[in-house]
Amino acid sequence: MTALLPLKLNRALNLPALGAAYARSGRVAISDFLSSESAASLTGILRARADWRQVIHSQGKALELTREVRAQMAREQQDALDGAIYDAARYGFQYRYETIRVPDSSDVRAASDDPLCAFAQWMMSDPVLAVLRQVTGADDICFADAQATAYSPGDFLTGHDDAVAGKGRRAAYVLGLTERWRPEWGGLLMFHDDEGMMEAWPPQPNSLNIFRVPQLHSVSEVTRAAAFRRYSITGWLRNRQP
Repeated sequence: MTALLPLKLNRALNLPALGAAYARSGRVAISDFLSSESAASLTGILRARADWRQVIHSQGKALELTREVRAQMAREQQDALDGAIYDAARYGFQYRYETIRVPDSSDVRAASDDPLCAFAQWMMSDPVLAVLRQVTGADDICFADAQATAYSPGDFLTGHDDAVAGKGRRAAYVLGLTERWRPEWGGLLMFHDDEGMMEAWPPQPNSLNIFRVPQLHSVSEVTRAAAFRRYSITGWLRNRQP
């Protein structure tokens, strides 16, 4: 497994300005969140991983398919599955992308050599929590969960607000780890209002997007023109341990 370089915050972040922006709209994009070396190390790790699982929404739960299972499916089976996914997306909540999940247990994370576990633990370190609390104004944030995500052509996430009772989610975060991206390739993080208006943020390398929960948002479909997969690490900042 590829080693992760020590993670370092960008010490030049203007935290008062970022906090003011978040207070106005409930969301903020923090450019150059990590040192350039840290961001490049994480990006390289995600690009090299082979243990991705495709996730889709089925009967209220996440259905996960390994790459081995998908490779064994006949073309007709794959087409039928894709058809069912898009049918469900027309009128309800649906998603399709690949993920590598990080366990919530701090003990499991600490005992693991997985770089993603190291990242999740780093997000809960005192210096990082201090930054996240100052930006969001949520002084009770004490836990960050995490998953790596990769969106390929045809992948998407329909509108939802992340509000789940009992989870203690104060904010969601998306750390962009795609080196280059054109907005017309899709994969945009889109914020919806009650009248259907939207604000769209294209993937940016080493940008930490934070937005208040609940807040309606989606990820637009990645087009076939995309030259790369859309890589990120996502999760929620919570006020309680799971």
